[in-house]
Amino acid sequence: MNVIPSEAFKSINYPSRTVKRADRAVRCSPFQLHFFQTIRETSVFLSTIASNSGVEKGYTRSPVSELAAENSLLWLIQVGVLRREVDGQGITDSFRLTPLGRQLVEKWEGEGDKVPDASLCDRIANAFSRGLGLFV
Repeated sequence: MNVIPSEAFKSINYPSRTVKRADRAVRCSPFQLHFFQTIRETSVFLSTIASNSGVEKGYTRSPVSELAAENSLLWLIQVGVLRREVDGQGITDSFRLTPLGRQLVEKWEGEGDKVPDASLCDRIANAFSRGLGLFV
């Protein structure tokens, strides 16, 4: 049996507009890099992310309600960073990274091990995109 070296497999090449939108959405989210590193390896349940639990585990910068966490996670699903886990009975309340999400995490790990802060312009553009359902 022939074994293909892992470097022979290339990541998906996303359009720069898609990567920029996803990058901005993550930077505007309440989540820390540790959260994204964790869901790269294993699924994380919504209840673990919300309130003080998320802060204690290093998933969020400050406590967020379950509703706010879910809304942020759903936006990250829409822009292609996350996906919901599915089990034998259907969709669960746990989340995993997509290939695009993995690319962003690897980039940030190489740039200083933290999700960069969003600028005011980033926050306005992200809010505009989310509010109107646009993909700017």
